[in-house]
Amino acid sequence: MDNQWNDAAAQQAIEDYGHAGEDLALRTYTTRLLGKVPQLVLHGGGNTSVKTRVTDLLGDEYDVLCVKGSGWDMAFIEPPGLPAVKMEPLLKARALDALSDEAMVALQRSSLIDPGSPNPSVETLLHAFLPHKFVDHTHSTAILALVDQESSRELIDKVFGARMGFVPYIPPGFELAKAAADVFDENPQVEGLILDKHGIFTFGDTARQAYDRMIAAINEAEAYIAENGKPPFTPRTDLPANPASALQIAPVLRGAVAEALGEGCYNRFVCDFRTSPAILDFINGADLEDYALRGVTTPDLTIHVKNWPVILPPCPADDVEAWAEEARKAVQRYTEMYRAYFETNNARDDIERTILDPMPRMAIVPGLGIFGFGRTAKTASISGDVAEVWSANVADAEAIGKFYPLPAEELFKLEYWSLEQAKLKSRKVLPLTGQVALVTGGAGGIGAATAKLFATTGAHVVVADLDGDAAAKVAKSIGNQSIGVACDVTDAQSVRAAFDAAVEAFGGVDIVISNAGAAFQGEIGTLDDAVLRTSFELNFFAHQSVAQNAVRIFKMQQTGGVLLFNTSKQAINPGANFGAYGVPKAATLFLSRQYALEYGKIGVRSSAVNADRIRSGLLDDSMIASRSKARGVSEKEYMSGNLLKQEVTADHVAKAFLDLAMAERTTAGVLTVDGGNIEAALR
Repeated sequence: MDNQWNDAAAQQAIEDYGHAGEDLALRTYTTRLLGKVPQLVLHGGGNTSVKTRVTDLLGDEYDVLCVKGSGWDMAFIEPPGLPAVKMEPLLKARALDALSDEAMVALQRSSLIDPGSPNPSVETLLHAFLPHKFVDHTHSTAILALVDQESSRELIDKVFGARMGFVPYIPPGFELAKAAADVFDENPQVEGLILDKHGIFTFGDTARQAYDRMIAAINEAEAYIAENGKPPFTPRTDLPANPASALQIAPVLRGAVAEALGEGCYNRFVCDFRTSPAILDFINGADLEDYALRGVTTPDLTIHVKNWPVILPPCPADDVEAWAEEARKAVQRYTEMYRAYFETNNARDDIERTILDPMPRMAIVPGLGIFGFGRTAKTASISGDVAEVWSANVADAEAIGKFYPLPAEELFKLEYWSLEQAKLKSRKVLPLTGQVALVTGGAGGIGAATAKLFATTGAHVVVADLDGDAAAKVAKSIGNQSIGVACDVTDAQSVRAAFDAAVEAFGGVDIVISNAGAAFQGEIGTLDDAVLRTSFELNFFAHQSVAQNAVRIFKMQQTGGVLLFNTSKQAINPGANFGAYGVPKAATLFLSRQYALEYGKIGVRSSAVNADRIRSGLLDDSMIASRSKARGVSEKEYMSGNLLKQEVTADHVAKAFLDLAMAERTTAGVLTVDGGNIEAALR
C-alpha cells in the first residue's frame, strides 16, 4: 500500500484549517488519507484522535482529546468532525471497575468542550488511555486476514514480533479500552496494537509518525499474504455456460427481499450489483456455502450486512422463471434462519431487544456477482462496498490458512448493541423510502413537480424525458440520488431502455407516472389523418408502451405496483378543435381502467389524474394569451376560471399523483385537479 503523505498537502491543510490549530489540521489531513482507502476504512469504521489543548467559551484552557465523531466519514472529515473531549474525566475513568456503554456515552458527552458536537467515537476511551499525541485506528483488510485465523496470536507474533501488541477480542467499549491500555503498559515500546478479529491501532508523537506506522504495518501484512498465500478457492464445475445478467434477475431479487408488512404492503429495498474477476473467484468456489456463511470479517460489519449472505443457485439466461422460484425459497429460508439466530442468542440474557428486519443485505449468485441491498440507494451502495471488501478479505484469510471469524453469539452482541438499538427507535423513515418511481415527461412542468415531490417523500426517481440533458438537470435538482434518462416514449426500444436504466440503478420500479404528452389542435372533421395518428402515438400508444414495461417489472418483483396516467380533462370534457388531443386521452383513461381490471390480481393499482389549465409545456404563455383573448377574459381570469376561482399549478397535480400512489386501496380511479369544472366532473 502506497504511503500518501505529502509535505505540500500537509502544509496546505495547516493553512486551510489554521483556525482550528496545527494539531487538528494535521489530524484532519491524515484522517482523510486513511479514510479514502476502502481497504482500511469502510462507511463509519475506524477512527483517529489527537491530544491537544483548546480554550472554551469562557476562556478556560483544557487538555483535550479531539476524536472522530459519530456520523462523520473519515474520507471527508472536517475539524468539527473531531470533537474535543476533556482529558481529565476520561483518564479518571480508567480506575473504574466497570462502565456501561450508556454511562460511557454520557461521560464522553458531559466532557465535551462544545455540547453541540457529535457523539465522540465509542472507542474514545481507548484513544485517551494511550499516551501518544496521535492515534490512528483502521480495519485494514490485510490485518483482518491475519487476525481472522484460529491461531491469530501466533501469526501476529510471527509477522510483527515485539513491535506490535496483541489484544484478545473484546467488544468495543470500556473493557476493551482498559485491556488495550494494559497491553500497551506491558511493553510501551510497541508501535501499535493489533486487536483480534477487529483491526489495528498505531500511534506516534506526530501525525506523520502515526500514519507512517499504520502504512508500514499494513505493508508487512500484505507482504506476508503475498509471499505465503495459495489459491484460496477450488472452482466449481456446474456453472451455466450462459448465465443470466443482473438486469434479468435484479427485479426478482428485489421483490424476494421485500419485507411483507401486511396484505399488499412492503418494506422495499434498493439493489446494488457488484462483480469483478476477484468477486467471481470468490462466489464460484466449490466450498462457497462453507466459507461465505462463517460470518463477517470484523463485527462492525454486522450493522451494515448482518452476519452472512443469502446464497442463491446459479441462473441460466434461458431459465430465469424457474430460478426465480428457487431464489424466493432461498430468501424465505434465510429469514427463518435469521429469526432462529435472533431467538437463540436473545435468550442468552435478560436484555430487551427488538428484532431487526430478517431480510438479507447481501445475495450471492454464482457465475454472476453479489447484490447489496439497502432501504435507500446509499445504504445499498454501502452493502455493496462491504460485500466487495468482505469477499476479498475472506479470500486473503483462506489464502494463508482458514477464515475463522468470531462465532455467531459474539457477532450478535454488536449487531444488537444497545447503542445501535437506541438509534432504531429515533430513526425516521419517509413514506416512500425504498421505493423507485419512474416519471415520463419528467423535465416538463408537471413531470418535474411530480418527480420533486416523490423524491422529497423518500422515493428514488427516474426522470425520463425526450430531452436527456433536461432530465439529468431535474434529477440533480431533486436529489435523493435520482437519475435522469433520455426517453422517447413513442419508441418502444427507448422506453425499454429507460426501464432498464431504473433496474441497473435501483433494481426495479414500484411506481410509474405515465405523464408525457402534447396537445394537437384542429377541427376533427377536417383534421389531417397524420396529425391524429401522431397524437395517438404520443397520447395513447406511448402510455401503453410505458404501462407494458411497468407490468413486466411488477410481475418479476411480485410486490404489486402503482401505475398512474396523466389523462387531462379533455378525456372527460372535450373542447372544440382539440379532438386530436382529447380522443387519444379518452382512450388512455380507459386504458388505465383496463390495467386496473386485469392486473389487480397481482396487486397492481392503476388510476388516472384528470387535470386542467396547468402552466406547462402543453399550456405555455402564448397559448394562455390566445385562449384568454378568445374568451374575452384576462389571463388571470382564464387560469382561475373554475369553481374555486384559483389557479391550479403543477404542484397540485403532483400532489394528486402522490395521493393516488399512497392510496393503498384505490384503483381504477380518476382524481380531478382543476379547481372545479362541472362539465368535466365524472358522474
